[in-house]
Amino acid sequence: MNKKLLAGLPLVLAALGLTDLALAQDAAASAPAVAEAASAVAEAASAVTEAAAAAPAPTFDKGDVSWMMLSTLLVIMMAVPGLALFYGGLVRAKNMLSVLMQVMVTFSLVVVLWFVYGYSLAFTEGNAFIGGFDRLFMNGVWDNVAGTFAPAATFSKGVYIPEIVFAAFQATFAGITCALIVGAFAERAKFSAVLMFMVLWFTFSYAPIAHMVWFWMGPDAYASKDVVDAMNAKAGLIWQHGALDFAGGTVVHINAAVAGLVGSYMIGKRIGYGREAFMPHSLTLTMVGASLLWVGWFGFNAGSALEANNFAALAFINTFAATAAAVLAWCLGEGLMKGKASMLGAASGAVAGLVAITPAAGNVGIVGALIIGLIAGFVCLWGVHGLKRMLGADDSLDVFGVHGVGGILGALLTGVFNSPNLGGPSIVADWVTVGMVAPDAYSIASQVWIQAKGVLITIVWSAVVSVIAFKIVDLVIGLRVPEDDEREGLDITSHGETAYSK
Repeated sequence: MNKKLLAGLPLVLAALGLTDLALAQDAAASAPAVAEAASAVAEAASAVTEAAAAAPAPTFDKGDVSWMMLSTLLVIMMAVPGLALFYGGLVRAKNMLSVLMQVMVTFSLVVVLWFVYGYSLAFTEGNAFIGGFDRLFMNGVWDNVAGTFAPAATFSKGVYIPEIVFAAFQATFAGITCALIVGAFAERAKFSAVLMFMVLWFTFSYAPIAHMVWFWMGPDAYASKDVVDAMNAKAGLIWQHGALDFAGGTVVHINAAVAGLVGSYMIGKRIGYGREAFMPHSLTLTMVGASLLWVGWFGFNAGSALEANNFAALAFINTFAATAAAVLAWCLGEGLMKGKASMLGAASGAVAGLVAITPAAGNVGIVGALIIGLIAGFVCLWGVHGLKRMLGADDSLDVFGVHGVGGILGALLTGVFNSPNLGGPSIVADWVTVGMVAPDAYSIASQVWIQAKGVLITIVWSAVVSVIAFKIVDLVIGLRVPEDDEREGLDITSHGETAYSK
């Protein structure tokens, strides 16, 4: 032991309570034993520190992991084949394969971009608008040598899922969002132009909006009241505002719908639009596609709980109830407007209900979900008829009328029916204690305004990015196929094949 330390030990002992210096000096005679004890304590402390540093990653519940992997598969089914068949049946037979190609290849392209850099931009710490590059090429999501997997936070303290599963689940959201845009300018866009636009739009619109709405530090980061402000400041801008978006009303539907609407303006109307009848070539396939979307949407919405828990169950039943209500509402509206309900209307109503309940799925009660579905059926029916005429755009497959209008409606009504006074679960008031806003403290007007801000930010951001991206693509390779190619059909002219043999 250091000699100077030994010499000063009597004074230290006296200071610790041995007021008799002589007694302290006698105690110092046993300094070697004390030194050994101190050394043992230091070694033990070091061992504890090392053990803490080497503590195993949180264990993952097999039920949560299984549910999230199943949900990921369900969302893949939504895109391919669900959305592809839904859109494919709505176009003319000569363009069937072109739509299938655009959906499938767009989905695949965006999934690859997601794993290269998109996930990192959306779900790592950066600033209020965009993340960083910590997860570039999925770096750090698992240690191949140690065989360990990084954890991703859920919405419950102390509960995690493998980050690799979370990243895969979110990849399907990115892929289907970009694929949704295809429907707005179907039957006249260049295949290469579609893909180039998707790269630009995904990078500068989808990833930032996903970060702004969904990125936060996780519930365990809120360990005490002292760190709340710092943790909030690290979250995405729209999350900081307090907006509720359970599964993507803003990130997916409004974001994609605005891009589609911009594209329908900038690419222009189809040849003969307004003079010729553009009838769906196979409502059977459209109905099959809509049905696959409905089934897959349970993974989309209930999977967004990130756990196999009560809120997943709430999102599940709300997805069921709202969609059924919207089908009935659309059919009733058509009956009143046209004198008869149609299969196309029923399928469109289902999608409208699914879209509207998306941001609300785990944020409202069952009665709230039924009301949202009913309203969505009527409002989206107006969106694809009255609003479409007002906008004057050739939105081929009514992307804005259904996804834009339904997404905006669902986002705003989430703020209404989230209220505990209307059967909703309320909103977390304090992530340190996970305390909820009490019924008498919940303000519908305030929450609706917060929701509206999120909607407005999404609309403006997506519109600006879309205009710039479409302009770049137009200057580089052109947006539209030649007139003769459009008349002959994109299946033959763009892909050299046909959907149906004659």
